[in-house]
Amino acid sequence: MKLAIISHTEHYKTADGTLVGWGPTVTEINHLLEVFDTIYHVSMFHESEAPASALPYISDRIVFVPLPVLGGHSVADKFKLLWKSPKVLRIVNDTLKKVDWFQFRGPTGIGVYVIPYLTLCKKKPGWFKYAGNWNQKKPPLGYRLQRSMLKYQSRKVTINGQWNNQPKQCISFENPCLTDEDLREGIQLCKKKSIDGPLTYCFVGRLEKPKGVERIILAMTDLPVEEKFLIAEVHLVGNGADFNYFESLAKDSGVNFVFHGSLSREQVFKIYKASEVFLMPTTASEGFPKVIAEAMNFGCLPIVSPISSIGQYVNHMETGLCLNEVTSEELKSAIMELNKMKTNQFLKILMNQRAIVAKFSFRNYNERIKSEITLKHEI
Repeated sequence: MKLAIISHTEHYKTADGTLVGWGPTVTEINHLLEVFDTIYHVSMFHESEAPASALPYISDRIVFVPLPVLGGHSVADKFKLLWKSPKVLRIVNDTLKKVDWFQFRGPTGIGVYVIPYLTLCKKKPGWFKYAGNWNQKKPPLGYRLQRSMLKYQSRKVTINGQWNNQPKQCISFENPCLTDEDLREGIQLCKKKSIDGPLTYCFVGRLEKPKGVERIILAMTDLPVEEKFLIAEVHLVGNGADFNYFESLAKDSGVNFVFHGSLSREQVFKIYKASEVFLMPTTASEGFPKVIAEAMNFGCLPIVSPISSIGQYVNHMETGLCLNEVTSEELKSAIMELNKMKTNQFLKILMNQRAIVAKFSFRNYNERIKSEITLKHEI
């Protein structure tokens, strides 16, 4: 059984010529080889240097099919997106001839014409994966168009969270990020974590204001001096256009911030394991960030905003701390609330998280792909 995946995932070549792609997506596709014999990944190739978070495919049964780099916010970017549409659709069409199934991953710029093309012009079995905030009130125009198109077509759509008036073809699906070994290690780590003594905090994601990085730094800066003594260090993992601004802002915070830039999956996991608290006071267009599940698995208590489906997994004082308002002041209050928490309550929250993180395993994801999507259809 052969699968074509169509996405905007960034791919690069390393100095030695190895093809690598954005780590979380590449890892997910590597595990999908347990379901499909061959996978063609139709996606974008960048000439720039590969970030440390990029990973190679593990098998030549995964075939990369390059697309031109498209997307952006300028008028020129939008024009290029449309100008290149015949080439994109030709590549997609040629690849679909080689496979039994397709998966389209959105929302993404090319989705404004690839989704209607797949819906109206192709009878090939397939499904759509919508990774954004399905319930966003005022999404960008492109996202809104893609979400509307997915609501009014018949193929399965996997989405984050469960919502009122959810179309019948839309299936609530957790995005995988954890191996069985990760889960086993996480169980043991959770038994050893403690909040006695100064705590280590971490954030993993794009370093930008919507993700909440500025709110984290401002909240830490505004803490009373005695509360700052209860913070060992704060790890910020990721890159972004505001990286230098955040570094400058953190210098006078009175808290030890460590800026790591882009890291490999293994390096990120080491930071989770050394931390007690994960921070993501985001207002970005999120579905459910995988990094929250990863951090929870390795014994981090999350302090997060309830945006999109995040609040469906992180219940206040049960599986983490959920902010009522996404502000630096509210985050500061949550940190001070955490500093009063007893270790037994902290450990209870970590144990409550285990049922949640198990849903984000590659094993669970693959079994659901087989039982709820592919095996229900005759090829």
